[in-house]
Amino acid sequence: MEVNLKVKRFDPESDNTESHYQEYNLEVEDYYTVLDSLIKVREEVDGSLALRCSCRASICGSCSMRVNGHAKLVCKTKITDVAKEGNEIVVEPMGNMRVVKDLVTDMKPFWDKVRSVQPWLQPSGPAPEAEYIASNESMLHLNGVMSCIMCGACVSDCTTLEVDHNYVGPAALAKAYRFVADPRDDQDESRLKMYNSYGGIWDCTRCMECVQVCPKGVAPMDRIMVLRDNAIEAGFSNTNGARHTEAFNDSIKHSGHLDELTLPIKTFGMGGIFMFGKMLDIPALIRNIPSLMGLLPVGLRAFRRGKVPPIFHKKIQGADKIRNIFEKLESKK
Repeated sequence: MEVNLKVKRFDPESDNTESHYQEYNLEVEDYYTVLDSLIKVREEVDGSLALRCSCRASICGSCSMRVNGHAKLVCKTKITDVAKEGNEIVVEPMGNMRVVKDLVTDMKPFWDKVRSVQPWLQPSGPAPEAEYIASNESMLHLNGVMSCIMCGACVSDCTTLEVDHNYVGPAALAKAYRFVADPRDDQDESRLKMYNSYGGIWDCTRCMECVQVCPKGVAPMDRIMVLRDNAIEAGFSNTNGARHTEAFNDSIKHSGHLDELTLPIKTFGMGGIFMFGKMLDIPALIRNIPSLMGLLPVGLRAFRRGKVPPIFHKKIQGADKIRNIFEKLESKK
């Protein structure tokens, strides 16, 4: 079959250091993967094309690239799955990473962020005579997250990292969950305190991109959501993220839909007002006045465009049924 590869090229040693696309028209077999096609280009058409690969069996994770806009392991991505005969396939280096050359990216920042979550077992007490024992049930639970091959696909397509490189990223936080959930590790409180800071668990926007592109089904976003719950249960609730979660839940439980007017105010800290059956924290209001003032420009722009939510938050029909769901879930805790 015929395939047209549109490859994003970048050579820092050339006179023109701007990235550009180069097209390659190939005749390939139906069973070819994108990696097979790229290797054919390098070996038979253009030996200057730089790419990274190793095992070619979806184990090492080194061949992660963007194909048609989404990160994939190109060794397991068949040509027939991403394009019909004659259609163009766009291959680009991973996103949110510095490009070294062509399809090769610098993985050092990725590994630095993984190391920052302290991805090693930290037990307490005297060392056992033989080994630290974990139950079969707990290890089966961790099996999914331990399937991560550190390919960086989730980091490549993370929408938060596109705008804030201080975010530790989905791969590192999935690795963090692996140790928080390990019964042999005794540093949950210190870990959660660290992950609860700026750049940590509350910076995820829940866009689902990391879940979509993960080639091993690790679902990093799901792990981050559990870390958030763990942090709140451990008492780390005086953060914008924790307040946002509580305000969101309270609003839905109270009236069946989201009160968008009070949500940002309660998220940044609002005190002294009795709302949804709770007296809010006055000291929190004082501490967060600068953040609340920062909302004014956004509110004014929304007002000018007619986007300000209603002042009076009305209950929807059947809100009592939604409240019953909340109460049943809370009773099971």
